[in-house]
Amino acid sequence: MKNACRATIIGLLAFVMLTLSSTSNAQKRPPIVEQMAKTFGIDSWGQIEGIRYTFNLDLPALKLKLAHTWEWNPKTGQVTFEGKDKDGKPVKVTYLHSQLSSQPDNVKNEIDPAFMNDQYWLIFPFHVVWDTSADVQDKGKQKLPLGKGSATQIVVKYPSDGGYTPGDTWELFLGADSRVEEFIYRRGGPKKPSVVTTTWAGYKKAGPLLVSTEHRGTADGGALRIFFSDVSVKLAGADTWIIAK
Repeated sequence: MKNACRATIIGLLAFVMLTLSSTSNAQKRPPIVEQMAKTFGIDSWGQIEGIRYTFNLDLPALKLKLAHTWEWNPKTGQVTFEGKDKDGKPVKVTYLHSQLSSQPDNVKNEIDPAFMNDQYWLIFPFHVVWDTSADVQDKGKQKLPLGKGSATQIVVKYPSDGGYTPGDTWELFLGADSRVEEFIYRRGGPKKPSVVTTTWAGYKKAGPLLVSTEHRGTADGGALRIFFSDVSVKLAGADTWIIAK
């Protein structure tokens, strides 16, 4: 049963994998979105040769804990995964994202969806700019879903076709410093979890990138914690990794 839950959650947590639309069809982003992306370091993305991080999930209601360790080269699309398969056996695999169709079923159906999910959690402020198929709206000041006070709500709605989970909606709540404070994820379609609400905290700088390493909240009402550990980046032309601090 535990292994079945593990496989289910890995699949259910593959929130978004959408083919990017051409920039000619791009919706103009609200100014606050551009500022948010700059705050998180989008202007320095071209300097990033490699990113390392471990995505950690804790769902007490299902007595489930898992960890995915990744090394990703955004320029080449090479991805290395270390973790466990649905049966709990250690797995390490390296593949090129551009050659996914030639990979084994476990890479196509389990590992790559997990990769897309985990890196969306890590750098979603960039995807709000990059994913030109999404509709992005500035809703102004709104009450925070978890904490006290209010923040600027940005609603990111994905189209109803394409990707692992079409029709997803992400609601980001930005503070005055253009950092994400909290967010709501509403899954497209009938699969669970359908609503996830968490904080964005534990901010650290990994070279020029700003990342939130701590997310606490709920998944369909049950307690949820997602956190990142061992985050580091390698800049183009460098031989060493910069650890997030």
